[in-house]
Amino acid sequence: MQIAILSDTHNHLANLQKALRIIEDENIQTVIHCGDVTTTETLALLSPCKVILTYGNGDFSSGEMRNTLLRLNPESYAGSVFQGEIDGLMIAVTHGHHLSQFQNLINSQQFDWIFFGHSHRREDRLQGRTRLVNPGALGGLHKEERSFCILDTQTRQILFILLE
Repeated sequence: MQIAILSDTHNHLANLQKALRIIEDENIQTVIHCGDVTTTETLALLSPCKVILTYGNGDFSSGEMRNTLLRLNPESYAGSVFQGEIDGLMIAVTHGHHLSQFQNLINSQQFDWIFFGHSHRREDRLQGRTRLVNPGALGGLHKEERSFCILDTQTRQILFILLE
């Protein structure tokens, strides 16, 4: 199974559409978004997929976003943190702006993967048994090339996709 991991879209529709074309070409059905979508209109573009969304510091209409997401696909999830099993892997997702919450997830060492955003910088590192991955940003403050990543749950490989 392949999962696309996105973050920090900040309403950048052109980059989101580029990422979605790749996601569709790869026949990926599940998208994790680590926050800062910023509007329900942007979120609606993800509707062909099951979406796991965690709210970022720029997601002010989180209740409306949750309702929109679940109306588009009742199998989706929206909340401040996701913790669960996907294809045999224990996964946590957060935006990363609540540092104590993020650190508690890491310190628990109960997850194979923690996906997060907020910094707008790609990251892939191991801390204890947990692999921490930030897919980079699709929009917002431009710190490096725009990117997202794809996780292959069988091989446990991450592929970063650069959009620029």
